[in-house]
Parts: sequence; C-alpha cells; structure tokens
Amino acid sequence: MNDPASLRTLSVAELPLLAQELRDFIIEAVATKEGHLGASLGVVELTLALHYVFNTPTDPLIWDVGHQAYGHKILTGRREAFETNRQWRGISGFPAREESRYDAFGVGHSSTGVSAGLGMALAALETEKTDQTALNRDHIVVVGDAAIASGMALEGLNHAGATKANLLVILNDNQMGIDPAVGALKQHFKKLVGPKDHNNAMDAKATPNFFTALGFAYTGVVDGHDLPTLIATLKALKAQKGPRLLHIKTTKGKGLPLAEADQVTYHAPGKFNAQTGQRNPKTATGPAKYQEVFGKTMLELAAMFPELMAITPAMPTGSSLKYMMDAYPSRALDVGIAEQHAVTLAAGMAVAGKLPYCAIYSTFLQRAYDQLIHDVALQQLPVVFCIDRAGLVGQDGATHHGVFDLAFLLPIPHISIAVPSDEGQLRNLLYTAAQQHATHKAAGTLDKIGPIAIRYPRGAGVLDQWEKPFEAMPFGKGLRHKKGTKIAVVCLGPLKHAAMTAITALEKHAETAQQAQGAFGVYDMIYAKPFDSALVQEILSQYSCVVTLEDGVIQGGFGQSLAAYCNTIPLEKERQNHTPPKFIHLGIPDQFVSHGKPEVLYAQLGLDASGLTETFRKLLDE
Repeated sequence: MNDPASLRTLSVAELPLLAQELRDFIIEAVATKEGHLGASLGVVELTLALHYVFNTPTDPLIWDVGHQAYGHKILTGRREAFETNRQWRGISGFPAREESRYDAFGVGHSSTGVSAGLGMALAALETEKTDQTALNRDHIVVVGDAAIASGMALEGLNHAGATKANLLVILNDNQMGIDPAVGALKQHFKKLVGPKDHNNAMDAKATPNFFTALGFAYTGVVDGHDLPTLIATLKALKAQKGPRLLHIKTTKGKGLPLAEADQVTYHAPGKFNAQTGQRNPKTATGPAKYQEVFGKTMLELAAMFPELMAITPAMPTGSSLKYMMDAYPSRALDVGIAEQHAVTLAAGMAVAGKLPYCAIYSTFLQRAYDQLIHDVALQQLPVVFCIDRAGLVGQDGATHHGVFDLAFLLPIPHISIAVPSDEGQLRNLLYTAAQQHATHKAAGTLDKIGPIAIRYPRGAGVLDQWEKPFEAMPFGKGLRHKKGTKIAVVCLGPLKHAAMTAITALEKHAETAQQAQGAFGVYDMIYAKPFDSALVQEILSQYSCVVTLEDGVIQGGFGQSLAAYCNTIPLEKERQNHTPPKFIHLGIPDQFVSHGKPEVLYAQLGLDASGLTETFRKLLDE
C-alpha cells in the first residue's frame, strides 16, 4: 500500500493482515534506524481505519503529536523513503506540510492539533458559502491523553464546543505521554470505561462527562485495536456533523511485548532486535550525559538545601529529574505538558520562600515566554531555569532544536544567563544558585537575586570525572584559557572544545604553525548576562579581531549582544587610541536547521572542529 486510495480497495476482513504488516514494518525500521516506536505501534489500527473511512487528504488529518505518525507516513507514499527517517536530507520524523499533501499540519510540539483543526473547520464553514463540497469535509485531530490536558488543547476544545465546526477529535487514551500521564483528567478518563453509558452521546440522555460539558458529542470508550469496531464507529461519526469526540483506548507499544511492558524506554528505544525487542547493549564508557549530571546533582542538592524544589513539564525521565522525584516526591513535581503552568507555579513557590528549579527543554520554554517575563522576571523572583537540550539536538529536527533561548532571554531585565562549557561547570552552577539563595534568605534579601537561566546541551559531555566536591562559581565571571595577540575566540558553552581543537590543529600544522603560534586567545565567558566587564576590557584592548562562538542563533544572540555591550562601556586610558576590533559572529544562521545527527548538523554549519579550523585559518591570512 502506497496511498490511502489503494487501502480503500481492501475489504474490512483483509485489514488486520495489513495492520500486522504495517506493525512489522515499523518495528523493523525503528530497530535498525532508531526513532519513535511505542506511540506509532499503538495507533496502527487507528491509522488504517482513519484512512479507510475518510477521504484523506481532502479530509485533513492532524496527528498531535507527530510521534504517532509513522504508520500514516508509510501509508501515504513514503514507504520506500522511510529508511531515511530523521536522517540528514531524509524525511522528517514528524508530519511536515512541505513533505506531503497528506500532512495537513506540521507538528512537533504537542497540543496544537485541536486549534489547527478548528481553524481549518471554521474556514470550511465560510468556504461552503461558495463551494458546497466544503460542507462535507471532515477535519480529524488525533490527540493523546497527555497532550489533551495541556492548556492550549483545552483552549481549543473550549472554543470548538461552542461552534458548528465539522471537527472530529479522537482521544488516543493510553495513560502515557513519554512518561506516564499525570493530573485529574487522567483519573476522569479512567472512569469512562465502556460504551454502556457513553456510546454516541448525541443522545441528550447520555451520561455527561468533561467533553459533553464543553459541547462535544461524545462517543466512547472504544477499543482502539479492534479494527471492525473502529471502522463502524468512524463511519457513524462521519455521518454526523459538528464538534464530536471519539474516545479510544490503546496500548502504547502494541505488538511488541517488551515495548508494552516498558513504555517509557520504548518510546524511543534506540536500536534493538526486531524479533525479540531486546535493545542493543550499550557500553557505559566515556563521559556522562549532561542530563545524568543534572539529575544526580539535583538529588545531592535536595539533601543539602531543604528549600529546594523542582518542576518539570512532562519530562521527568528525559531531564533525569526522576532521581529527585523518587527520593523527594513532594518536592519534585511533574506537571504534565503545561509549560506555562510550570513557570508560574515556580513563581508561586519563589514568592513563598522556596527555591524552585524549573527543568525545561529549550524548545519548550518558548511556550512559556510570557510567564517568564510577566510572572518571574518582572517580579525579580529567584527561579532557576534549567534549560535542557540547548543547541542542535539532532534527529527531531527544527521543532526541537534549542537555538532561540539565548536570543529571547537576553533582552529580559533582571535575568542572569549562565552557560557551562562542561559538566563540572554545570554541577557547580547548580550548586552556586542554591548557595546564593540560602545566603540571601538568611539576610532577608531574596528580592535582590532574580531569576537565573542555566542552559546545557543534550548528550555526553567531555569530562572523565565530574562527581567532585562542589565549588561555588563567582557570579558573572568568565575564564581566559589562552592568551593571544591577534584573534580572540570568545566562546559560550561546549563549542569551546571544538574551538580549542581547531586552534591546536593550526598551531601544529606545518603550513600554519608559524602564523598560529601565539595568535589566538581563547575565552570561556560562562555568562551571557551579565558580561564579565574586566574580561571584556582585556579582549578589547589586546586583539584586532574578536570571534564569538555560540550554539544559538546569531541574530539577537550572545555575539551580537557582546558587540553591542562593547560599544557602551567606557574606554580605559590605555586603549583610547586603540582601533576597535573587528567582530565576527559564529553560530546558527538565520534559518531553520533540518534534522540529522548533531555532529552532521554542526559540520554542515561549519561549527565543528574541522569547519572552525578552516574559518580560523582564513582569519590568520587577513
């Protein structure tokens, strides 16, 4: 099957065989190429039923979130290309409008589907005045039980229920996000156990529930793996109009026993044996992941500082906050897919005298920007933002790269921004924030701290040993690693190591050694805000060229901010006649970066050691 039209030529009796073939295909593909497994296995039958009953792509189908969409992509013309899934220049791991007309809406972050589908459905109501075919167009949104509890999804439901939009929302209820779902709605969904009282609630006598209260005609609960029942139910719903919700129960990882048993691990398990499900063994050698360092450090700090609390919006395992949650369940909280709530919850904790650490991925912090400004920074509250997955994260692609946080944090008053270049600095920055809070609380000056953001990348660091005694780090101070005479390489974050490798290569290469020796200075700024004024004065007075290096966007980022700062600081006497240095900014260009392994992406942008070597070599010749 390469398109839904072919699928519709089959009989209903033939579909279970196709479901098994599709499930096997997904398992084999992910086992060898990696990717998201459990979510797509859980909706194989639903995927077939939707494309079988509805006239896709004329009837728009939105997957919220796109982790579920592998079967959809395979059935809509991308079966042969699926081996390139999530790889550089391959197909995206998420639905993408530019990739296929069957991908009605681009999705990477959760809980956007209801709003997008409603927008299309309301537009169709207007279009039908001139085009009668729009009258029969269905708009289908598949949303998980973890995603539907997010604020944006609830806003969409609240609006949709008061309209005449031809919108069908399918609640894929498996009690899971990446980690287990949380919250009161999860408990409510558990009570909706079967069709006896809740089947096809167009009937005014049907038992009310959360969705009927919002104006939806509710149908449920249906077994999401029972293809004949699914198809019959969807055909009945297709004959209806207005906002409808179908509640189905599925099992994440369905069809692979190990994936069903360990749904968190098999959300994205890496490579594994397609027949047994056993994951390929990984040798625990080399530096630890930043996430591991963060999680274990938080566990230590929680024991040392009673006021410390922690919050994550639905990422306890991914962030490694799970260590603290297991040991201190009342002090480390998973609030679900609710980034805005997480940030203002932290603000409330800070007002009450606690020290909240809000562990949130860079790309997800974008969703709480107003709360960060209005509820935290404006009130100068001591919240520590632990910004995970900063920089290029790899195969999840443009929706998940953490490249904008520096640019959107830098303009905010009262906030401090620290960027460790290794795991030891991360550990000590986390400790320093707690120590400062304790000192200020004892002095009654908590209103003098304000928020601090500590951003760090995904994956392994560089140190063989990071579990060392804590050392407080001086606030707003950077480090000079190497003094030079011509070119200052001013680094923020882990790209410092690629820069050091590049400079060493130039100093050792026969053709460039004479020029390179002593020419380069290397500075680790650590803080993007505030700047280390003494270090900046040194850089301005001793170099003719300043290269800034960051794993965030150049536009509005660290480098441009530093250059602007240099234009405002008073000139010291000894450099009043010194020609200002030329600034060159290296980082993420003004574009959305595609998916691929991080090392491939950094190489494509010239930000790996090889690319930096070439850039620095050219600067030596100028």
